[in-house]
Amino acid sequence: MSSTPIFDAAGTARLIPFRALVDALKTAAADYAAGRVASPERLVVPLNDDGIMLSMPAAARDLAIHKLVNVCPRNGERALPTIHGQVMAFDPDTGKTLFILDGPTVTGRRTAAMSMLGIETLSRGAPNDILLIGTGTQAASHLRAIGELYPQARVRVLGTSAARAQAFCDAQRDTVRDLQALSGAAIPDSVDTVIALTTSRQAVYDEAPRAGRLVIGVGAFTPQMCEIGARTLAGSTLYADDLAGARHEAGDFIQAGIDWSTVTGIEGALASRPSFDTPIVFKTVGCAAWDLAAGRVARAALGAG
Repeated sequence: MSSTPIFDAAGTARLIPFRALVDALKTAAADYAAGRVASPERLVVPLNDDGIMLSMPAAARDLAIHKLVNVCPRNGERALPTIHGQVMAFDPDTGKTLFILDGPTVTGRRTAAMSMLGIETLSRGAPNDILLIGTGTQAASHLRAIGELYPQARVRVLGTSAARAQAFCDAQRDTVRDLQALSGAAIPDSVDTVIALTTSRQAVYDEAPRAGRLVIGVGAFTPQMCEIGARTLAGSTLYADDLAGARHEAGDFIQAGIDWSTVTGIEGALASRPSFDTPIVFKTVGCAAWDLAAGRVARAALGAG
């Protein structure tokens, strides 16, 4: 009996390049909206020391996946990664396990790819000047996506301190062509894309909304978290990757008391391009349908191999 292929972080990354992943997310968004992908609300189980276990299954006619990841905030004290887990892919006819991917790598890459899909769909053109707010794992994943898809763009980084932002840039120097820590609190007018990647409980971006600057909120994934302030949201056209999940998890939107009837899902933006004459905010919270998209890309790569 042949064993199930299991891929580590590096192997998983090779199987799901960003260009293919963005394209797969377009298909998955349409499938999910049309009911062709079953992706129930994630199950959250508490672990010790404020840790949580997340169970996220999704199934379509061609593939089924189950992502099981554990998030343990105190692992930094143990010199361990905060997130551990796997994404298992199954044949939807027989239930046979096809392959197993590294969970944190899938999460990081499909999350960054969704932001890239937002840029591709909700921006007038390719970005030239991008601000990343945050210096953690998601910031690194987004930087790799930008380097692969928008290598011409300048990337600025804002951290909780100038030293932290500079250390991040030093460590990631070869990822993009032009990378610099943002000095001072003022955001240059030339910045056309802002991506917030923190778990802050207070807004890290609350600028006056401006047309031509796309704001993407990624890091806040509970009602208590908030990255994008009410000032920015009140004057912007609002989009979300997963409307069902956002209603329960998008702390930025929840705390601002936005009218959910004014929020459009990413599938709506793909079907009908938005007006670029108004400011736009794109909020992502993630769902298992996006992990299924990554599984589709990996399966295709394995089949080609």
